[in-house]
Amino acid sequence: MFSERRADERKSDARQLDSRLDVRDLRPLDDRKLAVLRAIVQDYVGTEEPVGSKALVERHSLGVSPATVRNDMAALEEDGYIHQPHTSAGRIPTDKGYRLFVDRLAEVKPMSAPERRAIRHFLDGAVDLDDTVARTVRLLAQLTRQVAVVQYPSLSRSTVRHVELVALAPAKVMLVLITNTGRVEQRMVDCPGTVGETVLAELRTRLNARAGGQRLPDVPGLLEDLPAAFEAADRPVVTTVLATLFETLAEQNEERIMLAGTANLTRFGHDFPLTIQPVLEALEEQVILLRLLGETADAGMTVRIGRENDYEGLNSTSVVSVGYGSGDESVAKLGVIGPTRMDYPGTMGAVRAVARYVGQILAES
Repeated sequence: MFSERRADERKSDARQLDSRLDVRDLRPLDDRKLAVLRAIVQDYVGTEEPVGSKALVERHSLGVSPATVRNDMAALEEDGYIHQPHTSAGRIPTDKGYRLFVDRLAEVKPMSAPERRAIRHFLDGAVDLDDTVARTVRLLAQLTRQVAVVQYPSLSRSTVRHVELVALAPAKVMLVLITNTGRVEQRMVDCPGTVGETVLAELRTRLNARAGGQRLPDVPGLLEDLPAAFEAADRPVVTTVLATLFETLAEQNEERIMLAGTANLTRFGHDFPLTIQPVLEALEEQVILLRLLGETADAGMTVRIGRENDYEGLNSTSVVSVGYGSGDESVAKLGVIGPTRMDYPGTMGAVRAVARYVGQILAES
């Protein structure tokens, strides 16, 4: 069943990628020219050198003569899928060429069984949500040798798993909020009077009865009339505890991300036309990174290539991202950023595999 699900996911990814191709109004290529383009992309990604027709015929079983390959390459260049970086060189893919290559992928590269076991073992060692995110971003950077970005689970899409109230002193209570994604928030509450254990137990029960399983943004509206359910003498305490809970929810609305692998960019210095500085500057801006990852609700695989990235400093990069979450719902995104000369099938496979395992861990936590 697990292998069938992976196959279904690969088909779904391919369908989503193909749907983006339809709106681009690209002149269709025949299978032979598409095979030549695939070979050029694969060779250029692997060798970092412009690709000539003779090398393509020697390395790939294209079933045609070098002259035919040269004609196909001329047609691909005319259509803007490849270009010649200088007169004495072979050809390299353009952003348009990479786009077609990605959109026509039959499937992404699956992780091997040892790789899957290593991913699971590494992530299983996490002790809390912060550790899970930290391990995930390091793992993704190591697997892809790119810059990895992981968004913390969005509280706007998270639900309340449990609210705990612990008496620390006669007039002091610790409030603990636990979400379905494993996020834990603790706050100290200084109450206006002594808090009896009976009142605390009743408040705990009523909070969880109303808020349990509910989305965090909906919680204030569900609890605003809760003080009326208590005796008048106890309402100030209840109101104070609720105010702290609502403040906690408001404070945590800001999205958080974690980044790793920036040093990997130094391996690709020649892939950036002028300087790597604009890329590094963009990586320092959280708003830009969140925009690159895309909307949390869009859980499918997204690949943005070159100038498809809105931020000019990232026009020489590609971004591969996907949603992750507990159950069937995406609560955040993760992905990688690297040069457009990227191993797209391998990178997409790694990103998807890590997202799947993180989702499983969140569901089990």
